[in-house]
Amino acid sequence: MKKIIITIVLTIVSFVTNAQNNPSFEVKVVGKGQPMILIPGYSCNGEVWNETVAQFKNQYEFHILTLAGFGGAKPIQTENILQTIKEDIAKYVLDKKLKKPMLMGHSLGAFMTLWLEADYPTLFGKGICVDGVPFISALLKPETKVADIKDSPMYNKEAVVNNFKNLPNEGYIENMTKMMGSQVADVNRAKTIAVWSFNSDRVTLGSTIVEMALTDLRDKIATIQQPILVLVSGFGRNEKSLQDFENQFAKISNKTIKTVPNAKHFIMYDAPEWFYNEITVFLNSKA
Repeated sequence: MKKIIITIVLTIVSFVTNAQNNPSFEVKVVGKGQPMILIPGYSCNGEVWNETVAQFKNQYEFHILTLAGFGGAKPIQTENILQTIKEDIAKYVLDKKLKKPMLMGHSLGAFMTLWLEADYPTLFGKGICVDGVPFISALLKPETKVADIKDSPMYNKEAVVNNFKNLPNEGYIENMTKMMGSQVADVNRAKTIAVWSFNSDRVTLGSTIVEMALTDLRDKIATIQQPILVLVSGFGRNEKSLQDFENQFAKISNKTIKTVPNAKHFIMYDAPEWFYNEITVFLNSKA
């Protein structure tokens, strides 16, 4: 009985310590091999990577994150949520003594991958960006700079947060499922993503979208030392928009950019075999 009590106490202490050390994200560790940190996109739970993990868990040790305030994870109270998450991920790597973990992120997670690789160029290994860019606000207008838009009402954090707070719960999942139809082909996937959004903290949804929109990494990524794979959804994009997308990565010296024509934003859902193959080729390459 005494041993059981001690075990329970140690488990609780371990859990509390982990929560205190990493308040800005939840972590689930699966698999064996070289470590890789998986960062989901905006409003998504780490479960978005389930199929990817199942495919590669015998080759890699996955540290699957759910970011604070997204997909049911507890929110944090800070002015710059994404910056805090970025710093906490770096601390997590150091605390766990992970040796050059690779990074893979989707959408907002791809943005975070670039930010981490740029700010900590020797801490991480290869990076994979799944349909995300260094500066989302310049996708439609490449010449856009933060100074041009920071005072726009569209990027007023308080107003954006209030807009999210005022969205009615009734009909939220149904309406979001319809919206997600432009992001993923399968309606059941769309509903899952909508549920994650519904379960997300409204303040976090508003705050992070503004923070990302006002953070331009296009120059900063010049400091990245590791090889970067960029996977791009070609769905609904013409030749110019694809070129504008690729141009955002111009200052990364060692990069590979691949486009899948018929997959929507959630490439890992819409074109899984293509996705797995591109990842395998990239991770197995020596470059």
